Amino acid sequence: MAASSSIFLVYFLLPLFSTATLHSSSLYRSQLITQQESLPKSATPITFFEVTKPIKLPKTKPCSYLILEHDFGSTYRKPPILANYTPPLNCPSQKFSKIVLEWRSTCKGRQFDRIFGVWVSGVEIFRSCTAEPTKNGIFWTVKKDITRYSSLLMKNQIFAVYLGNIVDSTYTGVYHVEIFVHFYPAEVRLGGFDSVADLIVPISRNMHLNDGLWFEIENSTDVQSKDFKISPNVYRAVLEVYVSFHENEESWYANPPNEYISSNNLTIAGNGAFREVVVSLDEMVVGVVWPFTVIYTGGVNPLFWRPISGIGSFDLPSYDIEITPLLGKILDGNSHKISFRVTDALNVWYVDANLHLWLDGKGMKTEGKLLKYSCSPLSLSVLTNFTGLDGSFITNASRSITLTGMVKSSYGTITTKSSQSLSYSNYMVMGNEGNLQIVDQIIEFNDTVYATTPSSSVHSLESFKKYLFQ
Repeated sequence: MAASSSIFLVYFLLPLFSTATLHSSSLYRSQLITQQESLPKSATPITFFEVTKPIKLPKTKPCSYLILEHDFGSTYRKPPILANYTPPLNCPSQKFSKIVLEWRSTCKGRQFDRIFGVWVSGVEIFRSCTAEPTKNGIFWTVKKDITRYSSLLMKNQIFAVYLGNIVDSTYTGVYHVEIFVHFYPAEVRLGGFDSVADLIVPISRNMHLNDGLWFEIENSTDVQSKDFKISPNVYRAVLEVYVSFHENEESWYANPPNEYISSNNLTIAGNGAFREVVVSLDEMVVGVVWPFTVIYTGGVNPLFWRPISGIGSFDLPSYDIEITPLLGKILDGNSHKISFRVTDALNVWYVDANLHLWLDGKGMKTEGKLLKYSCSPLSLSVLTNFTGLDGSFITNASRSITLTGMVKSSYGTITTKSSQSLSYSNYMVMGNEGNLQIVDQIIEFNDTVYATTPSSSVHSLESFKKYLFQ
């Protein structure tokens, strides 16, 4: 396994203490519309973009296919748009080193930012936020490396796209969308421990229901779950989790403590500034997600995100949890359950997951055993110091989870140890009679996986992420 690391930096000053609810405030939104329409008009549509690391592509010429073309108008609370998909049978090569999803969209008029997702037969492969249009129109495109889903894309599937949009006399923007998939041929496909999964099991809702295929978590006690079974010859398993936060949770990292809200008789989002998505297998906590602080294109002030969108807004990150050490618990042929909850959630979190499975092609059955399990309880502290509307709050948190297990397959007996180590600090200041809010937040999210083979060689995957928000 190759080592990897990533660092995300966000610097931001929140101008008002009520920033967490500005996006859902009709008064503030109407003021922004007035500001937008007073800006100089461009004769041509504006191109929006997110600053990201470019996808490293091979030199081969891609085989490109238009998967779906649709106008998303009045689609809120309606079923996803479906499209039949067939693999690229006409491509000169059937071995691909890179597969890229391309989303292209235009919009003209007035419109909120809208969250949307793309699924392949229930497996989410892309979650994003739309750009907010102008009177003369906008255009944006997003490219995402979806090579890890290649086992799905080699079979007939159903693409599902949900973009819940509302069109009325005020909000007139219709999102015109095209989705392409580009297949880049390669002479040889890489194998071994870093290869893509042979099978991906969706942990999501039914695609024929209204809204997206994600689970909607409505409060801190709400638990959403999905039953699943795995093949008897699995030797590796990784759970990929998608999360996004909305309504009163859109700026959760800036939510003050409830004590401050009640003391000042405020009607703003609260529950403090810490959240974690807890993932359980059969009621046992197996991992957590402390999400990156994505600011959507309508967040805080939409005028900040023209034409450069916030980091992660056009391609929301997913989070991997290595659960190979737990295979001994789920290789019994029975149904098992993966569930999600969000600590201190106020209302809306969209969560679902994909279970990536590697199969032993030389054996009909593998065996596993959980050797060690350690899950420290969440350590969370909040220090408050305020008088009236002014003051400061310090929030600290930490958590660690370690799983160790063995799997016996045709590759021999491999022992895998996976661990998460997380720390969090949030320093929030309220000033100027509550009209100024400053947030300084750091999340360290470190994952390590070590797999020891029969020859005593060790494959390692290390991911060290540090999210700064100021």
